[in-house]
Amino acid sequence: MKKNLEQYRPVVSDDLIDVIREEATPLLGKRIAHVNSTKTGGGVAEILNGICTLMNDVGITTDWRVIYGTTDFFKVTKNFHNSLQGYPIRLTKMKKRIWLDTNEENSMSLHLDDYDCIIVHDPQPLPLITFYKKKQPWIWRFHLDMSEMNGNAKKVWNFLEPYILKYDAMILTMESYKQGILIPQYVIPPSIDPLAPKNEEISDEKIREILQKFEIEQDKPIISQISRFDKLKDPAGVIEVFEKVREKVDCKLVMLGNMATDDPEGEHIYQNIIKKAEGFDDIRIISFTSDILVNALQRASSVVLQKSTKEGFALTVAEALWKKTPVVCSRMGGMILQVIDGENGYIVDDPYDYDAFADRIVRILENTEMAKDMGERGHEHVRKNFLTPRHLLDYIRVLNKVIG
Repeated sequence: MKKNLEQYRPVVSDDLIDVIREEATPLLGKRIAHVNSTKTGGGVAEILNGICTLMNDVGITTDWRVIYGTTDFFKVTKNFHNSLQGYPIRLTKMKKRIWLDTNEENSMSLHLDDYDCIIVHDPQPLPLITFYKKKQPWIWRFHLDMSEMNGNAKKVWNFLEPYILKYDAMILTMESYKQGILIPQYVIPPSIDPLAPKNEEISDEKIREILQKFEIEQDKPIISQISRFDKLKDPAGVIEVFEKVREKVDCKLVMLGNMATDDPEGEHIYQNIIKKAEGFDDIRIISFTSDILVNALQRASSVVLQKSTKEGFALTVAEALWKKTPVVCSRMGGMILQVIDGENGYIVDDPYDYDAFADRIVRILENTEMAKDMGERGHEHVRKNFLTPRHLLDYIRVLNKVIG
């Protein structure tokens, strides 16, 4: 059944639903296009799946377009992504050419001329704007943490900036991500969809059935990290932390991830983690795309870990908190919006302080009543701040400003 905004009334306040419909009125009949680089894998695709549906439901005709590219193109854009997070890059003429040529090729088939506003997500399709005779506002939605940039990040940012300045506005996740550029910048934190299969309520019996299918026993407390296989999620460090936790509490680790179609490094990272986990009976590593498995695992876990060394937001944190599972995370990016230290989980200042991560996890495992209270507070924090209807309202307000 296709979702509509009214189905969210039991979850969020009636006032929020009514405000959304009222503020969407000036946009009725307007045509919007979101453009990104993948239909599956990663948070952007997941967000767009829900946001586009609800935009259409409130009367804003909204399409979702995806650019396509070769393996070389996605290697280049992954280089951009990594360097914007601080890793070294050789910004060669060839890489720039691949990036631009692929976008020019895509521009011929995307048919974006007749929309009232175009929203482009992240660097992969950023230069599309240069291949159109611009007739409408264009917005660039950037999902990465740019609060602190080293020389590598600044090198790529300086290359991207002339393309960014062609846009009418930019959307970022946090105030601290704003840059000193001469276009309006708006803040919209991401959200999760509480009615999606990944987040809907499921019974304990269903949880057991799903976990058994994937050979995950519930005979010990479960620590899980659910993320793309990406070095910025520090999967090797997760195993190091688990070893320290198991010195004090008998438990198991489940690492569940997938490979987004626009991330060519994922398979290599996955294979390295498989090797690192060899010889551990209580580590289960799963590469499988399954929303219902994510749902079951987050509910069955005693603690969800998000040990990212860089992070734009981390939808998996909101997902776990929504399911009343405490989260231990690093003090990175948008995770600090979601985890309130000591209230619904713990924040570790240094992403490489494995002892601190282990200590916080052990505290939760050894204090079940505290963990239950943390879970309740986490659920309510997400309900108030990080569900799709609030995200929709934020988009409507930005569109009213930009199109108006």
